[in-house]
Amino acid sequence: MADAALVAFSVPDLGEDAIEAVVDAIRSTWLTTGPRAEPFEREFQAYLGAAHALAVNSCTAAMHLALAALGVEPGDEVITPPLTFCATVNVILQVGATPVLADIGEELNLDPTRVEAMITPRTKAILPVHYGGLPCRMDAIWALAEKHGLKVIEDGAHAAGAEYRGRKIGAGPSDAVCFSFYANKNMTTGEGGMVTTPSAELVEKMRMFALHGMSRDAWNRYAERGSWYYEVVECGFKYNLSDTLAAIGLVQLRKLDQMNARRAEIARQYNEAFGKLGVVEAGRRKAVAAGL
Repeated sequence: MADAALVAFSVPDLGEDAIEAVVDAIRSTWLTTGPRAEPFEREFQAYLGAAHALAVNSCTAAMHLALAALGVEPGDEVITPPLTFCATVNVILQVGATPVLADIGEELNLDPTRVEAMITPRTKAILPVHYGGLPCRMDAIWALAEKHGLKVIEDGAHAAGAEYRGRKIGAGPSDAVCFSFYANKNMTTGEGGMVTTPSAELVEKMRMFALHGMSRDAWNRYAERGSWYYEVVECGFKYNLSDTLAAIGLVQLRKLDQMNARRAEIARQYNEAFGKLGVVEAGRRKAVAAGL
């Protein structure tokens, strides 16, 4: 169909500054995790107001790391919504746990009242998803977690820059919050992700898991400050973010508020155009968001 090309599908919002940043990274000859990945973590952490951040190669990796580092294992159950990308459930299965699907509320997010009905002695964690960037009712979820001694890992793949109760998603008390920088997300590195946490111990455990369970990454072994010596102390994964992608992330992060504002404007135009057709409830999620 010739008309199919009229509306482009999720074209990444990049610019010459991102291209220049990638070229600079390539010319530096340091391509893997190093002098750009660390500043990217620091700037993302500061933007959110989070205590700690770790850059990884996808939101899927971030969620897998968080579950593994928090000790979720075979025999455990993790409560999550059915309305999500398959990765949210896949990572639960990958650590050997059982996903338990609690239904969504009218705002399309995990319904805390349905979560409580699903809690059993085997429940280890709750994994809410901020669908479409609209924050879940986290106060109720945190209260359930405290009441039942559960971990909370947020899937914030859509939620970079979103706020809940005046605080950025990723800066709250959840054990871990995971973000996506895939090509169609609020900000992109092509492929990539970030995980934030209030725990210094947890972020270091995830950092180790993210690079084969090694005690030192390449930058810390071979840069001027480095030493070649390292230990393999856990059976880990290969989830680190390259410097070439971190270079894009640094540029994108500085434009995130501007890009989110543009998305909100496009959503407003859609609501105006289609709100009277009876096929969408244009004001529903906006009304819910006003109460967050």
